Amino acid sequence: MSSTLSALRRHPEFGQGARDMLGITLGISAWGLVTGVAMIKSGLSLPLALMMSLTVFAGSSQLAALPLLAAGAPLWVLWATAFCVNLRFVIFSAQWRFYLGHLPLRWRLFTGYFAADLNYVAFMRRYPDPKPADDPALAYFWGGVALNWCAWQVPSIAGILLADRVPTEWGLGFAGVLALLGLTYSLLSDRKSWISAAMAGCAAVASYALPLKLNIVVAIAAAVAMGLLLDHWMPDTKKPEEAVK
Repeated sequence: MSSTLSALRRHPEFGQGARDMLGITLGISAWGLVTGVAMIKSGLSLPLALMMSLTVFAGSSQLAALPLLAAGAPLWVLWATAFCVNLRFVIFSAQWRFYLGHLPLRWRLFTGYFAADLNYVAFMRRYPDPKPADDPALAYFWGGVALNWCAWQVPSIAGILLADRVPTEWGLGFAGVLALLGLTYSLLSDRKSWISAAMAGCAAVASYALPLKLNIVVAIAAAVAMGLLLDHWMPDTKKPEEAVK
């Protein structure tokens, strides 16, 4: 596996994948820093916070789980929230299978750990044709995920190690919200996604009084339901590429 990764790293598409991710790493890094600080401020020990950052590698589910851990929520609520927040990756992986399904199982498990939202968006723009990925496509994938992983983990670990020296007056929570908004905006590509996002926001605010941060689950359910309804009401139609010859 190491020799294959080394060969892909030398491919020109590896650098292209990293460059395509470079413009959004600032938001990812800000989000990682906020999450690292939040893990310690929520009461997690240093070893547990480091383990969570390195093994979970999913910022949205980490931030969703932290208030539940601090509130002593039941384990099933914690798992259900993390599952709902990360449910989008089931959709992503269903599309990834056209590109990566031919790889051995150990490779698919390995790539599944590194695959993230914005890597998915960048990859699909670069390789829109769903077919088994060849060396250039795989090199592009690994270039993007390598930069994304470092842009998340380095600030996250820095936030964990320096959390006690970061005053709460700095307002990092608000900075984290801004980072999340920036990342979310980059994923809103059509009218249906905008409507679903607006529905999620309204549902989250309307159910804010629910205990254990269950308004997050309500918002996710509302967005998914709206997305399914819009897919039914507003099916995608392909425009003819050429007029009648």
